[in-house]
Amino acid sequence: MLLALYLIAITAEAMTAALAAGRRDMDWVGVSIIACVTALGGGTLRDVVLGHYPVTWVLHPEYLWITAGAAILTALVAPVMRRLRSIFLLLDALGLVVFTVIGCQVALGMDLPITVVLISGMITGCAGGMLRDILCNDIPLLLRKEMYASVSVVTGALFLGAQHLGLDLNLSMIGAMAIGLAFRILALLFNWQMPKFVYRDEWR
Repeated sequence: MLLALYLIAITAEAMTAALAAGRRDMDWVGVSIIACVTALGGGTLRDVVLGHYPVTWVLHPEYLWITAGAAILTALVAPVMRRLRSIFLLLDALGLVVFTVIGCQVALGMDLPITVVLISGMITGCAGGMLRDILCNDIPLLLRKEMYASVSVVTGALFLGAQHLGLDLNLSMIGAMAIGLAFRILALLFNWQMPKFVYRDEWR
C-alpha cells in the first residue's frame, strides 16, 4: 500500500513541479529536471545526510522515468490542469504525509535518535518542494507562513507515538497519514497560518 501511495505521490509532485517550471518558461529538459528534483529530491537529500545508500532513484531508476514522463504529460495537457487545482492540492498534501512517514521509517531502520527521525521525515516531505522553489526563483513554501513543515512534524510525531505504543505498523502509518492529511486540508480550507516575524528597521 505504501509503495502505491509513494508512486501516486511522486507522480503528483512531478506534475505540480512541471507547472511551476512552465510558469518560468523552461524548456522540456528543464521541466523534466524540476519534476525529478521535486519528486525525488527530498528522499535524495535525506539519504545523503543520513548516509543511507544507494539513494532511492539509483536503486529504482524507473522512478526517474515515471516523474519525467508525468512532467512531459503535464506540459502537453497544461491548459486542462487549471480545472484540477483542487485535486493537485489534495495530492500534494498526500505526498507530504506519505514522504514524511517514509522518511521516518528510513531513520528508524537505522536506529537513529527520535529527533533525527523527525527531521528525516520533514526533509523527505518538504525538501523536494523547497528545491523546486529555489530553482524556480520563488520563496520556498517551507519558509512562508503556510502550515507545511508543521504538518510534516505532526505526522511524523503521530507515527512515532503510535509505534512507541506498540501499534501495528500499517495502522500506525494509516492513522498518522490520515490525521496529517486532514490537518493539511483544513489548513488550506481555513487559511490557517503560522505566526509571522515582522521586523522593520526604523532607525534609518
